[in-house]
Amino acid sequence: MNRRELLLTAGASAFTLGLSSFPRGWSARADSPRRNILVFTRSQGFEHSVVKRTKKPLSLVEEVMTDLGKKHGFDVKCTKDGREFLPENLAKYDGFFFETTGDLTREGGDNNPPMPPEGKQALLQAIASGKGFIGAHCASDTFHSPGHNGGQFKNQETVDPYIAMVGGEFAGHGAQQRSWMRVTDAKFPGIPGDKGFGLEEEWYSLKNFTPDLHVILVQETTGMKNFDYERPNYPATWARMHEKGRVFYTSMGHREDVWGNPLFHQILMGGLAWAVGNVNAATPPNLEKAAPQARDLPMGEKKRR
Repeated sequence: MNRRELLLTAGASAFTLGLSSFPRGWSARADSPRRNILVFTRSQGFEHSVVKRTKKPLSLVEEVMTDLGKKHGFDVKCTKDGREFLPENLAKYDGFFFETTGDLTREGGDNNPPMPPEGKQALLQAIASGKGFIGAHCASDTFHSPGHNGGQFKNQETVDPYIAMVGGEFAGHGAQQRSWMRVTDAKFPGIPGDKGFGLEEEWYSLKNFTPDLHVILVQETTGMKNFDYERPNYPATWARMHEKGRVFYTSMGHREDVWGNPLFHQILMGGLAWAVGNVNAATPPNLEKAAPQARDLPMGEKKRR
């Protein structure tokens, strides 16, 4: 058994043991239908190493999601082909997992086919009608708001409808470093208690938060290095309702070792189980209580330190 298989096995064990803390667990509901998840990892902008297909037919993210699906009873289709985003195709899926970058309706990036012009609206309509959405890391670095530039620290007056659906937008990031995640909802599926945890990761600095976020994990910025984090604490993992659809997002998911981390698997699977309706949890808006100064961004010219 190689290192990746060992990590995945450990992740499955941790998730199974954690089911007792769920209001209703993924495997605990005998009446839960088998869910069908589309894993979409096209990069129209920067291509992260974890979603890059090299000598294997699937990237690390795709391999992990496929393996977790086998272990936890959901079906996965992995694609980088944007032509899948037509209403008749999207009807087949219960949820959509995104780790993507850029304007997915445009050519470029990893050179996979873009969404058709109507694909973005088809996705948003599918979610609004009741499908689930799960976004990791650079899902917030996708379909940017008008006037956005990477590393531009200001909240846009007009927010892109995809960003409004996700609940927040990438603003920039500094050096990879260990940072602390503060838990604001220990009852949400997959969250390992209320003590919080530290993790080495490429942490996104985020902006343009949708007001109705239910914040689950907060980025503690005290002690972090680089300009990007010279700001008050802000949401890093959250859930929200998009009309009838459930949306879950976490800023984690850049590093290979994070994708092999049982803790990340547990959080991600809890979010996925909630997003597709196999687990219920209360998600009232709590942004103002959990991170009251989240909209306060770094000031002045950006200088890498």
